[in-house]
Parts: sequence; structure tokens; C-alpha cells
Amino acid sequence: MGNMFVKKPKITEVDKAILSLKTQRRKLAQYQQQLEAVIDAEKQAAKDLLREKKKDRALLALKKKKLQEDLSKQVGGWLINVEQQLADVELASKQKAVFESLKAGNNAVKAIQSEISLDDVQKLVDDSAEAKAYQDEINAILGEKLSAEDEEEVLAEFEALEAQITLQDLPKTPSAVQPSEEHEEKLDLPDVPTKAPSISEEITETPERRRVMEEPLPA
Repeated sequence: MGNMFVKKPKITEVDKAILSLKTQRRKLAQYQQQLEAVIDAEKQAAKDLLREKKKDRALLALKKKKLQEDLSKQVGGWLINVEQQLADVELASKQKAVFESLKAGNNAVKAIQSEISLDDVQKLVDDSAEAKAYQDEINAILGEKLSAEDEEEVLAEFEALEAQITLQDLPKTPSAVQPSEEHEEKLDLPDVPTKAPSISEEITETPERRRVMEEPLPA
């Protein structure tokens, strides 16, 4: 039931021309193949007649082959013309389709533009500009918008705070261990002399020293 309402595509004159050219091309190609078969057959017949010493008939076969070759060349020319004509028609058909598409697109653009008034567009632009200016004024009044100097001050404070946090997060180096007073050993050393000792101070002759000096050395 559904197929009964399907609209069949309309066959145009261009479609008929393309179909006719393709049919003619197919027939010419088939005819050329038949001629090639006849040419091969006449050539083989000429060879066989020569082997049989029938030179007259062999010569006649070669003449027939030559006529078929000329006809095949002529058919080949027709086939080239048909191919060229078919290509031209198909190209023209595609160009027409492109033109129709461009035309339809141009009409669509015009239809859309006709629905848009230049005065309405200008009014929309003006309204948008006024709304933006009004919002900027409100922001300035409420203090939501910072000045350039305020922006620089905030940025400087941010960088300083970031540097401070970075330093605090660095690992702390252990301080040198100071020796406790309990482990310190105080050495009782004599005072350093301030002048060289004299000979009298260095050698003090005592009775014991004299006795030792006077005793004879053992033998």
C-alpha cells in the first residue's frame, strides 16, 4: 500500500539523451568486437591457404581483412565521438544541477535577509552598547571594578604572598648541636709568659744541685 503513493522520478530530455548515447556506445563497442573477431579469422584463413598453396584465396582473405580493419577504425572514430558527446551532456547536466543549487541557495539568503531589517539590526547594536555601558556604570558605582593601580597592587600582594608560602614550605635545615656545659671540660692551664726568662731565673743553684755537681762520676 505504501508503494502506491511513492512519486516516480520524472524522466527529463537530458536523461533520455544520456540513455540513448550510452545505448549507442554499447552497440558500437559490440560491433567493433565482432569486426576484430572477423579480422583475426581472415588473418588465420590467409595463413592456412598459404600452407595449402592457395595463394589467390589467401590474397583474397587478406583483402577482406584489410576492409574489416578500415571499418573497425571507422567504428572506433564513431565510438570516440559518442563518448565525447556523452561526457559533454553529463557535464552540462552536472553544471545545471550546480547552478540550480546555487540559485536555490541565493534565493534562501535573500528570503532570510528580507526578514531582517537594517533598522532592527542597528537598534539591536545600539541597545547592546547601551546595556553594556549601563552595566559598566553600575559596576563602577558598586566598586566591583578595580582600577589599574588597584589591579597592580593586588597582583604585587599576590606575588609576595606566594613567595612567603613557598619559603615556609621549604624543608628546615637542622641547626648545629651546641655542646652542653656538663660535657665541657675546663682545663687549668698556666698563664702565657709575657717576657723571656733571665738566666738567673732559669738556673737557681741550690745545695742539692751543688752536691750533685761536685760528686765524682762512678768509674
